Amino acid sequence: MRIVCDQYIPYLVEAVREAWPEVQITALEPELITPAAIQDADILVVRTRTRVDEALLAGSAVRMVCTATIGFNHIDTRYCENHGIRWMACPGCNAQAVCDYIEQAVDELFPSVSSSLTIGVVGVGHIGSLVAKMAESKGLQVLLNDPPKKIGVPLSELARRSDIITFHVPLTDSSALFPTLHLCDEAFLVQCKPSALIINASRGGVVDEAALLRSGRPYVLDTWENEPDIHPEVLSHATRASMHIAGYSKQGKRNASQMCLDAIAHAFSLPPIILSEIPVQARTTGSNWLMDITQALQAQPDQFEILRKNYPLR
Repeated sequence: MRIVCDQYIPYLVEAVREAWPEVQITALEPELITPAAIQDADILVVRTRTRVDEALLAGSAVRMVCTATIGFNHIDTRYCENHGIRWMACPGCNAQAVCDYIEQAVDELFPSVSSSLTIGVVGVGHIGSLVAKMAESKGLQVLLNDPPKKIGVPLSELARRSDIITFHVPLTDSSALFPTLHLCDEAFLVQCKPSALIINASRGGVVDEAALLRSGRPYVLDTWENEPDIHPEVLSHATRASMHIAGYSKQGKRNASQMCLDAIAHAFSLPPIILSEIPVQARTTGSNWLMDITQALQAQPDQFEILRKNYPLR
């Protein structure tokens, strides 16, 4: 049996080689995961940087695709299902890390958080639920919006009342029952307070960046439209900006690798592998590490992918 994986998925290769000596595992740069490279692979383990579709999979031996991420827009799930290829994602694996990122943004931009501030949380899944609890613990007033779960207030009310609005939804197009593509668009933004802070650490397409830029409102972006080729003007005007690393923590990466290993072991009747728990080393209390990242990215906008690859897990 052979596994091909993205080399930036930590803990995976070492664990497989130690526990499953009969399994060959090859770790590659994302851009080297090509049809030729996976031709005789049984299992493919990727991140969002690899588009998994017919162009990649056709004619290969791949029987299972795992993505060590919560999102799976980069996987053509219909193609996989139609061709008997199992697939799985890792929902919730990095929820705490993203919540910590949102908390850092709030701490840096509102150092004296007052109970007079209201935060609107759009999407109340793994991450949104943690963000709501974190905000409540800081004394913020919390508004929720999650139509699929029938939770919270209408989006228009959340827009009007919130001082901070943070998005934690999957990216779905107009064919979905609850589409989120450009959920934060011009019509939404005109309902917001002029000073409302917009935060997007979900999926790039959830926010219409051109409309956000025109609105003149402050914003924090971790996910972008067309990344890694992000719009330089949108970046330059960001209050805080980062290169899709909100969920990057040692604990989150460990969780994702564990979930992938669990799925592979179950699917192929292999002995289970239990990774060691990874303690999270917090950033220095009171530090402005998100501002440091912002300055580095704004100084080198063409280095988005390199900065992302070299980001030290927190």
